[in-house]
Amino acid sequence: MLDFIHNLFRSTAGAPVAWHAVALSPAQARRHTRWVEERVYLNWLGPYFKAYHLRKGGAAGSRGFQVQLLQESGCQGVLLLFHPSIGPGNFRHFFEHLGERLTALGYHRACADECRQQHQQHTETTLKQFFKPNPTDCPQTGNCDQKFGLVTIDLVAMNRQPVFIRLTSNPVLQPGFTPARSLDELLKALLEAPAADAAIEAKIAEYHDAF
Repeated sequence: MLDFIHNLFRSTAGAPVAWHAVALSPAQARRHTRWVEERVYLNWLGPYFKAYHLRKGGAAGSRGFQVQLLQESGCQGVLLLFHPSIGPGNFRHFFEHLGERLTALGYHRACADECRQQHQQHTETTLKQFFKPNPTDCPQTGNCDQKFGLVTIDLVAMNRQPVFIRLTSNPVLQPGFTPARSLDELLKALLEAPAADAAIEAKIAEYHDAF
């Protein structure tokens, strides 16, 4: 999987990319609202948070949910690798919900875009959500509170099959901003949650395939 991901990144380097704005249809929005109300996301928040800590501690295995760490060009982040038990429908809902959880932390979504690239043997699709902290001042310093910095959440799919969700944070280093909080704190705020009960687990099948 790691070799595939590295090749995927290399295959798009330097290639022209055409982005366009994307939004949920009314039917998709209604279905997603129901998915959130039924708390189906609890099936994966905690397990991915646990997988992150296992990976960070060097104890990650090869089974179950997998997380890879990212550190590049001043950004830090993670890849939440798709697991077949989730299903493409749930994974798309999960991607949307991570953005919703971020807005609840004091962010606004600056853009939601999509690009599609046709390669020789596959079609790569990327959905991107870009978030900026709301312009609020830190009461202690008077500087603009940048919270966790600028945050990007991507969903990458190949031939319509999800590959991973990528979440990265990029601190603003200009004067007048508070220091960005850590990736650990961001992931704790986004992913720490109680375990799903049997009724919530039973909802996985309903949203497994269709978004």
